Amino acid sequence: MPDKQKQKAEAFRAMHRGQRILMLPNAWDVSSARVIEEAGFGAIATTSAGIAFTLGYPDGQCISRNEMLQAVSRIAAVLKVPVTADVEAGYGDRPEDAAQTALAVIESGAVGMNLEDASGDANHPLVELPLQLEKIAAVQQAARTAGVPIVLNARTDVYLLQVGPVEKRYHQSLRRLTAFRDAGADCVFLPGLRDAATIGRMVKDVDFPLNILAGPGSPSVPELQQLGVARVSLGSSPMRATLGLLGRMAEELKTSGTYRSLENAPSHDDVNRMMQGRRP
Repeated sequence: MPDKQKQKAEAFRAMHRGQRILMLPNAWDVSSARVIEEAGFGAIATTSAGIAFTLGYPDGQCISRNEMLQAVSRIAAVLKVPVTADVEAGYGDRPEDAAQTALAVIESGAVGMNLEDASGDANHPLVELPLQLEKIAAVQQAARTAGVPIVLNARTDVYLLQVGPVEKRYHQSLRRLTAFRDAGADCVFLPGLRDAATIGRMVKDVDFPLNILAGPGSPSVPELQQLGVARVSLGSSPMRATLGLLGRMAEELKTSGTYRSLENAPSHDDVNRMMQGRRP
């Protein structure tokens, strides 16, 4: 298993520097992951918010490390493609916590992880940069100790949390992403940025694989690829869109008593087939 996991990690790392942008629709359980795999995607990312919502928690590290990684483990166990896990801020304030989370990610069968710098403190919304760099180093050291590579996607929430004056956010983000790059991250992640010109500028300035969180209002995937973005993910949007569909089904049933919202569902046999021989 370690050799197979190493191969997946190396393949996943290479996807960040391929000719085509790496597209990662995010999964929140085994069935959503299998649907994405069946659609032909070469790797799958989990959504921490989507998994938390599914298990009855709000987003923001309210779920435990153990529960999050149990869900990731079930997903990784049934997929043939590499899985990268969103593990929020590493489930603890210390570098040792980030290292423990990295080991749990490896144990789950995933080959990548997101590590964000949100602190959860409204007065100081970002982890101090020196501490975040220690956490990144701890993750990489844990992977070396385990003998299994881990593809680290280091995230800053400057734009997502709207930290500081608008005119200073770009340079604050660039400073943090550059530091993450130099500390050993494999990719850097800047959610909350949607302006095409600013994205293109960041790609050039950071000079490193950049992940953008996309959704309504974002540049299209072809546009992001033209800008030089290496990786695009959708976060919890697919899970929340599914909840929206469920809400529309419920409303239709309650008001008109009809079933049009169910018409495009995969058949029972199709879903059964996707799960055959896939038990973790």
